[in-house]
Amino acid sequence: MTKYELSKVWKWEEENSNRWGNRPTAGERFEQKLPVGEAPFQLYSLGTPNGIKVTIMLEELKELDVDGADYDLYEINIGAEEQFGSDFVKINPNSKIPALVDQSQSPRVEIFESGSILLYLAEKFNKLIPTDIHGRTETLNWLFWQIGVGPYVGGGFGHFFAYAPEPMKYPIDRFTMETKRQLDLLDKILA
Repeated sequence: MTKYELSKVWKWEEENSNRWGNRPTAGERFEQKLPVGEAPFQLYSLGTPNGIKVTIMLEELKELDVDGADYDLYEINIGAEEQFGSDFVKINPNSKIPALVDQSQSPRVEIFESGSILLYLAEKFNKLIPTDIHGRTETLNWLFWQIGVGPYVGGGFGHFFAYAPEPMKYPIDRFTMETKRQLDLLDKILA
């Protein structure tokens, strides 16, 4: 294994172009026409841990018989880099799933980032979020925890464990131990 030498300025290399879409530039990469249904909400996502959060919330709202929580769900295949298409980037300039469009508003409301979408839905329907200061604060603490911690440690672990071009002890050990610590925290809180 060759020793990695830190650069003073990182430069994108063509060989990295097919490593999960990471490039140093943002924006659309191709023209795209996303499907649009008749339901109030149009959800563009994928069945990843982060991608299913909004689907779960919408299903919980429907289970509570909330009027207006119907949605159309469309797959955005991130392996095929569909999140970089023009229509998707208009909804989410950060090119990440999930993205939601609320067609019941005029003009329509485009929401991106899972935490923002979950908070939008909770506030729109006044469900699944307490209104008292203590309950609301605790709920938001855990909402932001799961947004900031889960994808970072789980994604970091998964990337270095399964997708990095070669195994690297330090990042695998670091993300493994932090993932275990976060799971231990959840076990203690949920107990």
